[in-house]
Amino acid sequence: MKLLEILSVLPFYETTASIENVEINNIEVDSRKVTDGSLFICINGFTVDGHDFISQAVDNGAKAILAEKNVDTSVPTILVADSSRAIAVIAAKFYNFPTKKLPLVGVTGTNGKTTVTYLLESIFNQNDMKTGVIGTIQMKIGPDSYPVSNTTPDALFLQKTFRQMANVNVDKAIMEVSSHALDMGRVYGCDFDIAVFTNLSQDHLDYHKNMDDYRHAKSLLFAQLGNTYNDGHKKYAVINEDDPNNGVLKRSTAQHVVTYGCVNDAQVMAIDINLEVTKTSFRMNTPVGSIQVDSQLIGMFNVYNMLAASAAAISANVPLQVIKDALGDIKGVSGRFEPVDGDQNFAAIVDYAHTPDSLENVLQTIKGFAKQKVYVIVGCGGDRDKTKRPLMASIALEYADQVFFTSDNPRTEDPKSILDDMIEGIEESHYEVIEDRREAIFHAVSLAEEDDIILIAGKGHETYQEIGNIRYDFDDREVAKEAIKIKEK
Repeated sequence: MKLLEILSVLPFYETTASIENVEINNIEVDSRKVTDGSLFICINGFTVDGHDFISQAVDNGAKAILAEKNVDTSVPTILVADSSRAIAVIAAKFYNFPTKKLPLVGVTGTNGKTTVTYLLESIFNQNDMKTGVIGTIQMKIGPDSYPVSNTTPDALFLQKTFRQMANVNVDKAIMEVSSHALDMGRVYGCDFDIAVFTNLSQDHLDYHKNMDDYRHAKSLLFAQLGNTYNDGHKKYAVINEDDPNNGVLKRSTAQHVVTYGCVNDAQVMAIDINLEVTKTSFRMNTPVGSIQVDSQLIGMFNVYNMLAASAAAISANVPLQVIKDALGDIKGVSGRFEPVDGDQNFAAIVDYAHTPDSLENVLQTIKGFAKQKVYVIVGCGGDRDKTKRPLMASIALEYADQVFFTSDNPRTEDPKSILDDMIEGIEESHYEVIEDRREAIFHAVSLAEEDDIILIAGKGHETYQEIGNIRYDFDDREVAKEAIKIKEK
């Protein structure tokens, strides 16, 4: 594509040389990925500034540079006021605005995003629709899976991915949308059809100034649904009526609002809820009818996840019977309340719970069916919100018979200082501090007796532990299996 055509979507820019005949084959923000014919866009990020890598980009074949400041280089430079904003509209243009024709569902909230996206994938698949999913665990296009580095990738990656999805006739794209991505504009240029809000509780206060700022970031997804209406293309905001932040979210959007809940009167509502150790059932009343839901997913938090996915699916005109069948077939989501089975006489559960609210939800569920002792293995991530550390510890101690505080992903922080933050001021005595996560898991397993339950919280699906700037192989599920196998011997 001609560079002039790509830049036609920008209202203002300056150039240092003629660009009339410059042909661009691809766009990159990573100088290492630049090939002959690339447009290299300089992004000033948290840790690196793309302007420092222009020489490498040119050496690798960049035919033009888009930057925010004057640079000394041999290829034409396009100067813009904000390259982060420019890249979103440029990427959308380069990949021919894929989400204008690709129906897109965005899911945001503190907890439940991953589960809701996978529930939606199952529902749409049950309805004979091909799906694409972008989220915390992985990216999927149809049956094919790919790794991702962020919950919500940057605008360039997104537009390129949506074009791939459109090219293989994906019927519905589903994406987790983090507050960071909304705040940093990573989803600029994404034309959402349905936005889903799960809930809001304390998290990411290392990034957001306070809870009001965090709430505002979440509300951007609903504001970005647009301000106009199209009879043939309705847009929907799906909102948890039982969350106290629902009013802010409703006021943030001009689009049709669909509410769900279990307590406050909602359009999609669960009644006659029955929670058991191995299954969940409830009656779901909706604007288009009522169905009985029988699911293998466990816990009240999963009732809300199923309601959120169902409300979004109803908004997308999926029949109720299809939703019922899909929810009945789903076995679970990787790292979300996932049992570890080694033929032992006690339960071991791995869950991604890494916020006070999600940890409490999981522990409330466990206490609802626990027959004997509950053990909890939990830590907190380094370089993240420090204020939630004592909250996590307090919740674990409230619900568990014995708690093992251990390392999560300490990153560049001293693991001991993280643990000190967790236990500061604790008066209870039913805990141990075991810094080594593997040792903590093995110790808990060694103590477990018949009908006890071990919750290994915080990392869920992750297959690594991040210490310093290095990711080491570590999977809670595999470590627990190994510990159980040795104990059973």
